[in-house]
Amino acid sequence: MGVVDAEQPAVEPHDRIAVSVKDVSMVFGNVHAVKSASFDLPKGRFLTILGPSGSGKTTLLRMIAGFDRPTGGEIFINGQPVSAVPPHGRAIGMVFQKLALFPHMTAAENVAFPLKMRRHDARRILEKVERYLDLVRLGGYGNRRINELSGGQQQRVAIARALVFEPDLLLLDEPLAALDRKLREEMQLEFRRIQKELGVTTINVTHDQREALVVSDEIIVMNGGSIQQKARPVDAYRAPSNAFVANFIGVTNFVEGRVVELAGSRATIEANGLHLAGLAADATLAGGKPCAGAVRAEQIRVAPKDGHLDGLETVVDGLVVDCIFEGERVVYEIRVPQLGDVLMRVFDHDPESHLQFGPGDAVRLGWNARDMHVFAK
Repeated sequence: MGVVDAEQPAVEPHDRIAVSVKDVSMVFGNVHAVKSASFDLPKGRFLTILGPSGSGKTTLLRMIAGFDRPTGGEIFINGQPVSAVPPHGRAIGMVFQKLALFPHMTAAENVAFPLKMRRHDARRILEKVERYLDLVRLGGYGNRRINELSGGQQQRVAIARALVFEPDLLLLDEPLAALDRKLREEMQLEFRRIQKELGVTTINVTHDQREALVVSDEIIVMNGGSIQQKARPVDAYRAPSNAFVANFIGVTNFVEGRVVELAGSRATIEANGLHLAGLAADATLAGGKPCAGAVRAEQIRVAPKDGHLDGLETVVDGLVVDCIFEGERVVYEIRVPQLGDVLMRVFDHDPESHLQFGPGDAVRLGWNARDMHVFAK
């Protein structure tokens, strides 16, 4: 299955490209951690590299940072090859998962550290430290020790320190992973605000799909050392390039079957004797061959057994197995005997119908052909 670059903008002029990764590989012994990765990142954009553990995303970031040297290929920053340039020579700011703040220093002293190492004028250092503490909304906190700050405040100090010397590139190595959910979501918005305000080119690495969708201009999805898709968040979500991307981003149900008919962008599959219509999302689909239809949980409508799902092209019967209340939505797990006893997850965001179905209830499920993406197996 090929890699799709969905609805990408026109090719940027060479002088507008901040980072260019050309056929970069990394091999550790017999392990191919990164396999021939290539992409361009325009200046001022926020890119997130997303993938599960072991996908190669952190190794790729480390090569861009200069901590690891590629086994093959080349990395360019502002048009210059950097594989032979050490990390301190790359004008890169970095925020680590463990932050790496100096506990014996105040917040202001931490932020000032990279400026002192670059021998900036003392008065200029004071001005810039104050400016960047204000930028991250820590004005007045400069004299506090690191252990006197909350987790979110420490995160802001780390961001200020990474930005204060005005790097060409900001790298984020899962810096939000250790925060609780509410604080993590707040900091996602904070990262987005700061990046937009400064216009600094940013590459973020995470396994958190929500974070990738919220903060990014573009997303790269990796698996097994290879880039699966590079696209805008909305395109990676709505037009995944393959079954892995469809499954990794969002909550997706898969219906296995075989291809019955291909007509332009439309595919008809047979699953357990039923014919289902969907979108042909894979160039390798072929008549009679195994396939999988992918439908996201929020694109399925549910109704009582005797209810109507007018206008939907696929309607099947099911039995509620579980009902999980999550506040803003209810998640139903529904077994569908007509599709080979597959267990489907359905999101219901309608507050008036919350918890209207319970375990053991017979229901009907429905979706449109445009909501099922069909991939080869």
